[in-house]
Amino acid sequence: MNKKVAVAMSGGVDSSLTAAILLYKGFEVVGVTMKLDDANGCCDINDAQTIAAQLGIEHFVADFREIFRAAVEDYFVAEYLHGRTPNPCVRCNREIKFGKLFDFAEYIGADFLATGHYARIVFEDERFKLKKAVDVRKDQSYVLYNLTPEKLAKIILPLGALSKSETRSIAERLKIPVAHKPDSQEICFVPNDDYKSFISSREPNSDALQAGDIVDDCDGKILGQHNGVANYTIGQRKGLGIAAPHPLYVTSLDVDNRKVFVGTGEKLFSETLTAHDAHWIYKPDLPKTFDAKIRYGSRVAKCVVSEDENFLRVKFSEPQRAITAGQSIVFYDGDEVLGGAIID
Repeated sequence: MNKKVAVAMSGGVDSSLTAAILLYKGFEVVGVTMKLDDANGCCDINDAQTIAAQLGIEHFVADFREIFRAAVEDYFVAEYLHGRTPNPCVRCNREIKFGKLFDFAEYIGADFLATGHYARIVFEDERFKLKKAVDVRKDQSYVLYNLTPEKLAKIILPLGALSKSETRSIAERLKIPVAHKPDSQEICFVPNDDYKSFISSREPNSDALQAGDIVDDCDGKILGQHNGVANYTIGQRKGLGIAAPHPLYVTSLDVDNRKVFVGTGEKLFSETLTAHDAHWIYKPDLPKTFDAKIRYGSRVAKCVVSEDENFLRVKFSEPQRAITAGQSIVFYDGDEVLGGAIID
């Protein structure tokens, strides 16, 4: 009997081609589309159903609205209100896509869960490894560091060897109607990517959304007023409304005293950080030298990681710009993802 694979179908080209590839390879394919909120900015159920019908596969809709709001949206809002800048995709992959959806796939009898992520799972040295995509410009391994060896054995990522242009080209040849559908917005549940309005609509009376002082982090001089600490992030330059002889950037946030501290660009660089909520796919002996990324779009940098009770200490070989609380630091051994943690 053919192995059964549940494909997470968003209605976009990546997941649609994933289903088509696995069907071609002889799997028994079923599609599953997650309903995450009333607007469902992440997934287009109609397009997913259309593609499933074209491929001749069974299609399910999994209603995860309640857990998504609690685990991702509420978390997102709370982090900003505490002066942190979260990565909701990391949270969603841990709690929803490879949490609730993984469980749903098992519930409907699937042997595997497949997604359209650009990353690779390979079996080497007697174990399953999570590795970067071949196309490093599209690589999404950063947001998958919370996977486990047990789940890696039951997950298929067919697009890890393709570039986005190759994906669209193959989808076009297969006459998949969403071959040239634009990619979804960065934060799928935030309308128009306006996170400030989204947070304000959820917690309009929060102290973190009240006006306060913009302060020079060098001499403590008040330079202007802001419209809420939650509306700023480390490294931000635009929107400060301050006239200065040189560019100023947000260097730190003080939620309790409603202060946004600004300084020159060199103040954004640091050689060290601490991080909590560490997750290792395979935990190495520490201290150890890794390559690491401090945000999704950053380049890898050499660092030494040590463990101190319930958190990690990280020292980079070169100073890093705008290390931001709430973002994830992800550790690599070459192309392999070993784990990650949340930056303090």
